[in-house]
Amino acid sequence: MKKQLILTTAILALAGGTAFAQSSTVNGAAGGAVTGAIVGGPVGAAVGGVVGAVAGTAIDPPPPTVVTYVRDLPAPMERVVVKEKVVVGQPLPATVVVKAVPDNPNYAYAVVNEQRVIVEPSSRKVIQVIN
Repeated sequence: MKKQLILTTAILALAGGTAFAQSSTVNGAAGGAVTGAIVGGPVGAAVGGVVGAVAGTAIDPPPPTVVTYVRDLPAPMERVVVKEKVVVGQPLPATVVVKAVPDNPNYAYAVVNEQRVIVEPSSRKVIQVIN
């Protein structure tokens, strides 16, 4: 019962931090392990490390220059419409053509369902939707 209480407490303590996870997996794992150790000792450190690593894999937001570039592009002549909802963290359908952001090869963009979307080029994973 005590281990379950410690585990639950560690998970709840770390759950609030996942919204702010904008660092690497290593930083997330280290921070989670420290928080877990404070809450639950060695068991908490192990659980916290795993939870922190998962939270640390969250996608970093694109720099303001990329957001400004994509937001200020002229409206495309061709409209791309897909049935799937565009969701942050999910890849765009293969039918959507993504274009590289000049001067920043870490980001690409597309205009889908009349929304401008910033994606990770290699995985096509949506990083940000610009309204």
